[in-house]
Amino acid sequence: MSAQVSEKRAVVILSGGLDSTTCMGIAKEAGYELYPISFDYGQRHKIEIENAKQVAAHYGVDQRHKIIKLDFLRDFGGSALTDDSIDVPNVTEGEQTEEIPVTYVPGRNLLFLSIATSYAEVTGSSAIYIGVNALDYSGYPDCRPEFIHKVEEVIELATKVGVEGKGIKIETPLIDWTKARIIEEGLKIGVPYELTTSCYNGKAEACGVCDSCRLRLKGFEEAGAKDPIPYL
Repeated sequence: MSAQVSEKRAVVILSGGLDSTTCMGIAKEAGYELYPISFDYGQRHKIEIENAKQVAAHYGVDQRHKIIKLDFLRDFGGSALTDDSIDVPNVTEGEQTEEIPVTYVPGRNLLFLSIATSYAEVTGSSAIYIGVNALDYSGYPDCRPEFIHKVEEVIELATKVGVEGKGIKIETPLIDWTKARIIEEGLKIGVPYELTTSCYNGKAEACGVCDSCRLRLKGFEEAGAKDPIPYL
């Protein structure tokens, strides 16, 4: 049975990465009671689940932290993050193209938001925070504002709270921010970047050359700050 909707409860989709952890900090600053949810989908960088646990503990909400297994995404494959036969590309700035990269996981954010919606209804949360970004990002179609707006429309139609007119808002505070701005804002509110990871290769030390590492390092450089995590 769903809890009574509270304007000050929010589900946070928490990967353990830089963007989602910044969202966690922003939601906290906005006064929300946090309900983090993470997904173990057989990703190559499964180490991020441990980072998400540390972030949840940092914000004192580890008892509410849900970790959902979606093993079928690895069974499906089709992405460098879920299929060991596809290498994670090392991308330099001059090599970037307009093509959707092989690190795109088919349907990932659609699944994540669907499940987060269920958790939001049960907890009585009025918002879902997700760290999608349409500016400094890797070209994923499920990080665009158009996608988020359509999912909100579906939530309104497909949920009890939506039909009753209470609704669940998808909050995307980072969607049009550069990586540098994300980091600057995060540092202002004490986001624990030392507990995060961004590397697609999933090692204890970040590779520094995959697309995600490159964007992260560029962001810290432009923000005039030092990235606190170890690199090879």
